[in-house]
Amino acid sequence: MPFIETPSATLFVTEAGPADRPAILFSNSLGTTHRMWDAVVEELAPDFRCIRYDTRGHGASRRKGRAAFEIADLAEDAIAILDNLGLERVHFAGLSLGGMTGQALAARHPRRLNALTLMATTAHMPLAQAWLDRAALVRREGTGAILAATLQRWFTPGYLEANPPAIGVISRDFATNDAEGYAACCEAIARMDLRTLLPDISVQTLVVAGQQDPATPVSMSEFLCDQIPNARLVVLDPAAHLLAVEQPAASARLIADQIARSVKG
Repeated sequence: MPFIETPSATLFVTEAGPADRPAILFSNSLGTTHRMWDAVVEELAPDFRCIRYDTRGHGASRRKGRAAFEIADLAEDAIAILDNLGLERVHFAGLSLGGMTGQALAARHPRRLNALTLMATTAHMPLAQAWLDRAALVRREGTGAILAATLQRWFTPGYLEANPPAIGVISRDFATNDAEGYAACCEAIARMDLRTLLPDISVQTLVVAGQQDPATPVSMSEFLCDQIPNARLVVLDPAAHLLAVEQPAASARLIADQIARSVKG
């Protein structure tokens, strides 16, 4: 299995698609793995080099030690992957926690991105104590203790009812994630405030929201578009938080279109 070592993490990375095509780096949501992008990558892999990884503390990626980390550290994990693969610039697509990583990445390393797609995400999450409480609960009882409530936030009722195989994959990955890794990411989100960085994002940016998303509602995406120069917003309907899972074909088309726009300048 392909692993990349950094001073603070061991990162699992997987690729699909032709190596000589434009590269897309995908970053997953809190509580998922790279597999949340499966259907999107199936759409895009014929035309793009699709690179996915498990965020540290998720899936097959592991933290080294138990020191706290910030969203900026997750952005440096992405840079380590690009450096290891010899990639100077990529398009980045991140959802939720992955979108937070993308914001920090674009502000800190603008020359490494050709274009940016931020999906179902935010620059600041209010009610920090709720995230700290969630971290404490998961440390005590594991991620399975919050699975049912999480699924209700992640998907619309119609999708939950009609797609048990996809929900099964997402549920298994969530329930088997490392509790300490999940909790540490919750604490990083509790401390996160990327709002002052947004005006510094110069790369072409697409923000995608789910109309029925209760976790990062459309208003949060509107704020991103207001603060990131020349960002544009697309709202998918129906779609809740894991919109790349619920609307993979539409998500793939939007990512491909964003890459095309960046090439045109």
